[in-house]
Amino acid sequence: MKKKSDAFIRLVTIMDQLREECPWDKKQTMESLRYLTIEEMYELSDAILDKDTNEIRKELGDLMLHIVFYCRIASEDNSFDIADVLNGICDKLIHRHPHIYSDVKVKDEKEVKENWEKLKLKEGKKSVLEGVPKSLPAIVKAFRIQEKVRGIGFDWDNKQQVWDKVKEEIEELKVEENNSDHDRIESEFGDVLFSLVNYSRFINVNPEDALERTNKRFIKRFQIMEEKIKNEGLDLSEMSLSEMDVYWNWAKEKYKLT
Repeated sequence: MKKKSDAFIRLVTIMDQLREECPWDKKQTMESLRYLTIEEMYELSDAILDKDTNEIRKELGDLMLHIVFYCRIASEDNSFDIADVLNGICDKLIHRHPHIYSDVKVKDEKEVKENWEKLKLKEGKKSVLEGVPKSLPAIVKAFRIQEKVRGIGFDWDNKQQVWDKVKEEIEELKVEENNSDHDRIESEFGDVLFSLVNYSRFINVNPEDALERTNKRFIKRFQIMEEKIKNEGLDLSEMSLSEMDVYWNWAKEKYKLT
């Protein structure tokens, strides 16, 4: 434990010195750090998807630095400091885990989540969905919305019901497609995506991770195809689709499902 606390104190001490002596660090504000923090989060996400533990360690360090940086900035006008932040999350965890720190009984993870959302409402939240960040990517937001309403019991009973809903939304999309009303088509397409995200929960798949893995796989295969075509002295832009398909299928075999 001392090793961990010493490392944390070292980071806080370094941050204090940088804030006082480094021209760049002295100039930063919460607003100027915001986009950098978002970038670090995406870099951590990439490392996690790549299962690169060394990069995960590095990116977590970068995020830890940002947390300490925000706290240092806030402490300068006595808004809060790192101790307030750490004590705040400790208090929250204890309060929202009464099955650990009190005499509440739960039988499974589902009940833990339900209790969590109910406690948040008791704390003064006006809506179960109040804690969903507005700026979340749409698929992540849909997933979090569905998880949160599930926490109070607003959910389907089984995955077959959800799959039936997916098929229903697809049929409604087809109807609107025939009507050529772009706004209605977009609305129904959104419903299809929302219902697919719902289905992902019932088969224990994170839709954001699944789509990003597909993105990465497509990029890798396409780049393999490009390299193969270039090595054979051909021009991709002058090839027919059927010709490209031959190389695409070769690339798929070269880079199997990962």
